[in-house]
Amino acid sequence: MEKLRESLRLCIVLAAALAVLSCSEGGETAVLWTDRPDFAIYAESFNSSQDLHKIEVRYFKSLAAELTETNEYPDIVSGSWLKSVSTRAFFSPLDKFFTDKVISRDDFYPRLLALGKIDNKQYLLPVAFNIPALVLARDKGSLLSNPFTIGFEEIKTLGKEHNAETGGTYSRIGFSPAWDDEFLFITASLFNANFREANPVAWDAEALERAIVYIRSWINEANTGIRQVEDFSFKYFFAPPAQLATSGRILFAYMDSSQLFTLTQERRSALDFRWIAEQDTIPLSEDTVFWGLCKKGKAKKAAAAFTRWFFLQENQRLLLESARNKRMNETSFGIAGGFSAIRGVTEQVFPRFYPSLLGHMPQEEFLSPPNVLPRNWTAIKERVILPYLHERIRSADKEGIIPLERRIADWSRLNRD
Repeated sequence: MEKLRESLRLCIVLAAALAVLSCSEGGETAVLWTDRPDFAIYAESFNSSQDLHKIEVRYFKSLAAELTETNEYPDIVSGSWLKSVSTRAFFSPLDKFFTDKVISRDDFYPRLLALGKIDNKQYLLPVAFNIPALVLARDKGSLLSNPFTIGFEEIKTLGKEHNAETGGTYSRIGFSPAWDDEFLFITASLFNANFREANPVAWDAEALERAIVYIRSWINEANTGIRQVEDFSFKYFFAPPAQLATSGRILFAYMDSSQLFTLTQERRSALDFRWIAEQDTIPLSEDTVFWGLCKKGKAKKAAAAFTRWFFLQENQRLLLESARNKRMNETSFGIAGGFSAIRGVTEQVFPRFYPSLLGHMPQEEFLSPPNVLPRNWTAIKERVILPYLHERIRSADKEGIIPLERRIADWSRLNRD
């Protein structure tokens, strides 16, 4: 996988070199910064489609940090964590793209589009999103009550029924929330823990505690206890969870849509899936991709031309086709690694390239975008929040666990900008 990522980054370098060469021919070149390697291919397609403008792509793993910590200014930025207090000041309004009627507000998922508004002006356009899923063996799909979504109680009930245990030792466990820390976070989100940007982050402590109590009860009720789950995991989780599901060792495995649709076709064909939802809510991943134009960008005409080109439904169809032909869809899902924020692309075009989406399309009214989060959210989540959840569900003694508030404070003190 790392070699494939390096190949994508090499594509970016090559695309940048081609763009620089084009400057000698008199074309205006706009610089795009991104944390999504897919944009190297998108820029290449745009550059070859016309002769007036060129796009040069630069990849940054920590895009928001690069934007706020350097004195360089790109023309276009597309990636995650762009609406934080420290990043949103760099962008100019995009409402003019709606008035010229090339791009329509109606093209986008409304709640995603609204997330890009600041002071009632459209500063960011949504590009792509992912959502959480549970996968199971295809022949087990008939057990489920809904063709689109699955909730916690059904997961717990069916998971418990799948268990096989002798003398306190499990040879099969249908599902345990303890298997994946990301699943713990999704549970907290669906319990309205409401993580959001503050100084650096705030949350609803009571809702988070309810989620933790619920998860601990789930493990004790369905899996006897955390020790039995850990013993089972140690014995059987040498194989990927999706493979364990198809073998029948477990019933459900968690993954998000980008992971699901970059499985090999052979492995995916053996699986069925449902989107995780509670109270008609499917949480979107926090790394939802947005698009902005920098106030201090110099190549405004080229940036505007690429914006109009990229958000046309037909062009995104062509990009998906190009990705399939180049086998890029084996390492990156959909548009910029996720479902397209343009409804027509996701609902009408994606099923042509991902046939298993037929009959499983996520329901628009269920999609719930994340809150505005700090630009260093990934580090906070991975180093502080997930370890806290991991420890809390494994300990009956809350008092013996360092509180999340203190962990956040300690992390912030040691990681000041």
